[in-house]
Amino acid sequence: MLDETDDIHPLFHGAPRTTEFRKLRKRIVRDTREAIERYGMVERRAPDAPREKWLVCLSGGKDSYTLLAVLTELQWRGLLPVDILACNLDQGQPGFPATVLPEFLAKMGVPHRIEYADTYSIVIDKVPQGRTYCALCSRLRRGNLYRIAREEGCSAVVLGHHRDDILETFFLNLFHGGKLATMPPKLLNDEGDLFVLRPLAHVAEEDCERFSRAMGYPIIPCDLCGSQDGLQRQAIKRMLDEWETKAPGRRGKMFSALMNARPSHLLDPALFDFAGLVRETEN
Repeated sequence: MLDETDDIHPLFHGAPRTTEFRKLRKRIVRDTREAIERYGMVERRAPDAPREKWLVCLSGGKDSYTLLAVLTELQWRGLLPVDILACNLDQGQPGFPATVLPEFLAKMGVPHRIEYADTYSIVIDKVPQGRTYCALCSRLRRGNLYRIAREEGCSAVVLGHHRDDILETFFLNLFHGGKLATMPPKLLNDEGDLFVLRPLAHVAEEDCERFSRAMGYPIIPCDLCGSQDGLQRQAIKRMLDEWETKAPGRRGKMFSALMNARPSHLLDPALFDFAGLVRETEN
């Protein structure tokens, strides 16, 4: 029943009918539902309150297409009681195919907003030659997305970061930031008026790639930062790939560790009262 054309959202029309693809799709949906429920991503509202609205950010990459598809399916099945507004921020990057996403979203019947904001020129002007663009580009993009979410009455900005993004960020912070931290699946912005959600937190990057490729979605590469050599994130990714090759399943183990922190077995006295530990002694 899941793949009958009269019982499926247009985003899934033409989906492969193979057993392998059905298992892949089922796994992505399961992992996404698990993250949404585990981290309480859907707000608890009074029965007579208006439905929550999410701004689902669509870059045109494999991850954001997977995000949009799985959230739309959950909503289509009545398992995600929120309204979805897809949003693409055209950042003025030369050669960006500006018609691809609006045509795709209109064809699929997905409510959407396309916003133009030339952050590209700012990044090129402000970042010294040889330095990576990611940090400034991300901050400018995030600021515009927050503005759009407020204008559209959304409660959350929803991003397509997956399990591997979270692991890579953990090791970037570990090796270069001197802290144990990563992208949380749910956080509140500094102003306290918007959530930032990552429903693909439990989904493997490989699954996003296989899914979007099988669906034939029109992928748009990010040539701004993807063209730069020597990015630390790429070095981390290669390290994790090597570990996974030598010990299959290691990524999954490391991700499980992030969900199983033991403050008493770390070294941060702000998280655990080491000084307050008291020995049991005989009277």
